[in-house]
Amino acid sequence: MLRRHFLASLAAVGVSTTALPALALNESSASALINGLVSDINKVIASGKSERAMYGDFERIFQRYSDTSYIAAYAMGVDARRATNAQKRAFSNAFQGYIARKYGSRFREFIGGRLEVTGVKKVKRWYEVSCVAYLRGQSPFEVTFHVSDRSGKDLFFNMFIEGVNLLLTERTEIGAMIDRNGGDIDKMISDLQKLS
Repeated sequence: MLRRHFLASLAAVGVSTTALPALALNESSASALINGLVSDINKVIASGKSERAMYGDFERIFQRYSDTSYIAAYAMGVDARRATNAQKRAFSNAFQGYIARKYGSRFREFIGGRLEVTGVKKVKRWYEVSCVAYLRGQSPFEVTFHVSDRSGKDLFFNMFIEGVNLLLTERTEIGAMIDRNGGDIDKMISDLQKLS
């Protein structure tokens, strides 16, 4: 459970990293994206700000490095088909804040850890960036990011922690919230804004 929380936090927060030698252009840019993500997060952690003050920074990092539109749409699942454009925008905004608060609040778990990029390979229309995570007091474990340029720039759109698909995890959680609210998307968005 600690590992899952730790690595889920990389969607909004991260640990130190070791650079790889230059690879082919697309492989290199995918690796550079993940290295940049981790570097920016480390700066926030080292800033000495309060945990609450870091949330806004984590949310901006999430917006910069991830395909937020895709991740939010995927998390909403089939309910996105019946949502209005205004509801989709409101959900996307609420989801970004939720992710920053949910995972940003766990930053203490991985201070002093590191994430090393170990390989990059093309898979269909995206790149898979393989990493090994080192957390104090834990055995090393694998983390994989999926990076795509479908939005017009390189962004990560999914992450796997020891085989656990975080897109599916968030979709399950959002679906359960919609069910708890009797299918009411507006109520789910309101609840999401209050979480974490």
